[in-house]
Amino acid sequence: MKITRLSPQLIPGVERLIGMGAPYLRLRGSSDYWLYSQLFSSTCPVALDDGQVLGVVIAFRSQDDPDDVYIQDVVTHPDHRRRGLTRRLLGSVRHQAEEWACRRLYLTSEPENTAAHAAWLAIGFTNMPGDRVDHGVSVIENYKGPGMDRAVYEWLIR
Repeated sequence: MKITRLSPQLIPGVERLIGMGAPYLRLRGSSDYWLYSQLFSSTCPVALDDGQVLGVVIAFRSQDDPDDVYIQDVVTHPDHRRRGLTRRLLGSVRHQAEEWACRRLYLTSEPENTAAHAAWLAIGFTNMPGDRVDHGVSVIENYKGPGMDRAVYEWLIR
């Protein structure tokens, strides 16, 4: 298994994999992934095995608060889950954030995505205090816009 940066030639495989992430992930357009490969490749690691994309993280360093790296999407092929692949991919993002002396990684999740909640906690993220508890998860109302309540997680670096 090899971890590499997102590049244009990997986009079709990344799109196939992200398409498997429904209902919690939304596939974006090919031009979005092309931009990510050109502007954010250092925080978009891809796991490859024999040329097949088995996992990907799409993450960005904040321009408004460069201490933060926001993780937009995390997906591992269903046949390769629970083998440490997500941990390796997020470790790659964390390593880059450490190189930049960032303070934290953070991500959001739908409150009902209990599998993701368990994964984030096991990896080292903390569920941030919110406005209410839903499905046993602290939730911040309207975090991603009106009606877009989310569980927010952070992994402190320093």
